[in-house]
Order: sequence, then structure tokens, then C-alpha cells
Amino acid sequence: MDDLAIDVRQLTMAYGGTRVLDGVDLDVRRGEVFTLLGPNGAGKTTLVEILEGFRAGWTGEVSVLGEDPGRGGDAWRARLGVVLQSWRDHGRWRVRDLVRHVAAYYDRARDADGLLDALGLTEQAGTRAVLLSGGQRRRLDVALALAGRPEVLFLDEPTTGFDPEARREFHLLVERLAGEGLTVLLTTHDLAEAERLSGRVAVLVAGRIVTCGSPAQLARAVRAPARVRWDGGEVETDDPSRAAWELHRRYDGPVPGLEIRRPTLEESYLDLVGEAR
Repeated sequence: MDDLAIDVRQLTMAYGGTRVLDGVDLDVRRGEVFTLLGPNGAGKTTLVEILEGFRAGWTGEVSVLGEDPGRGGDAWRARLGVVLQSWRDHGRWRVRDLVRHVAAYYDRARDADGLLDALGLTEQAGTRAVLLSGGQRRRLDVALALAGRPEVLFLDEPTTGFDPEARREFHLLVERLAGEGLTVLLTTHDLAEAERLSGRVAVLVAGRIVTCGSPAQLARAVRAPARVRWDGGEVETDDPSRAAWELHRRYDGPVPGLEIRRPTLEESYLDLVGEAR
């Protein structure tokens, strides 16, 4: 479909006699921030490497920007941006020189100085990459991934090891890119990060997608109750709106200290993983 950046049907991958992906169905719409969650060993890395065109030997149907990743050429790869979990190379390059060097490989390259300005790296343009802070280095990784004007950006555990300020800055950056229409596929173990950034989340367990939807839909899928608190007590309920209305009628007006706490993505995720294992 034209509105899909990624379309996966019955994707299966095995190493030896062990299936790491077992009939995966997945779709990511253009302009969407989509998060892939799952415990270690669930098959997330294998799935993303297949989508990026880095892994062969799978069966099923996979389309990324209308192309089979196993057959995608240089023109197709230029439409993708990849940010790995960590980089340990390029340390001696100065920031502006490195971005210009990478951009030179693309026909539709972004202007290096404009890209650094957009990512808040202008002051570090002459700094060697090895001297950047964790947050600055991550922004440089994104600058390199965006140098060729990709249509899909893959982010693998992008904020691992970040302090809270660097994580917040990176989240704002992703939100800005998504607002410009870029499709983002994110893998993370930070459930608060997934909840903040994602329109939809898929949970992969033992090579299978066990559920897919918005964080609120995941909460409903496991029927985790909401908590309604007020100065006079607390109740768990599947229908917090009704509980709040009944309290409003009891007090004949505003309910003192009313607070409704809906299930978090973390609570839903842990329940889903536990059920699927």
C-alpha cells in the first residue's frame, strides 16, 4: 500500500534449527514513529537487520519503501538512515568534516552546516567526535543518518547510557523529525521512551508479534485496571470514567483530590510478555 513505509508478512528466519522469527506480520505507516519492544533474544535485532537489508536467508514477504530489502540497490539504501546502538569509530574526525564527507556520497545530500544547526551541533562543528558528550555524539549519529535525506530512520537503542537531560534532548529531536514527516522505527528497552515517542508499539516475544497498537490499546489488551484516587479513598476499575462520574454525583460537584491513573505501557508490556512466555 502507498501509505506503508514497511510491510512485513509471514516473515520467518532460522539459525540452524532454531527459529528466531516465526511468521511475523508488521506494518509501519509513512510518517509514523513505531516502536519495537521485546525481551533480549526475542528477535528484534534480526528483524531490524532484515528490514535494513543487512541479513539474508529469511522467508516471507518484506517490503521497505516498496522494495524487497534482499534486492535493494544503492538508490534504495540511500533512502534509509541507520543509527546503531553505539559507534566507536570516526573519533578523530571533526564534526563538520565528517558530516560533509558522508553527505558527499549522496545525490540529494543535505547541507552539512544546516544539518548541524538543526541538530544543535553548530558550536561543536570543529570538535573531534571523540570529545563530544554522549548526547552530542548521538546527535552526530543522527546527523550522519540524515545526511542523505532518508525517508525511513532506524534507531537502535538510541538513548542507552544517556543522562536524563541528554535523553530529553534526544526525544525532542525525534519528535521534531517525526513532525517533518520522517518515518522512524525505534527499538528500545526504555518503556517510558516508547510511550512518549510512539504512535504504535509492537511487542515481539520468542520471534512472534504478540500484540500491536497504541500504548492505550496495549493497556486495554491486558485489561489492566486504572486507579481512581480521591481524598476519601482509592479504587481499581476497568471503567475510570464511570467511577469518576459516580464520585462526582456522590459529592454533588468537584471531587476533592481526584486523580485517575491509567495503566502505563510498562505495566501492560510486562503482563503481555509474561502471558506470551
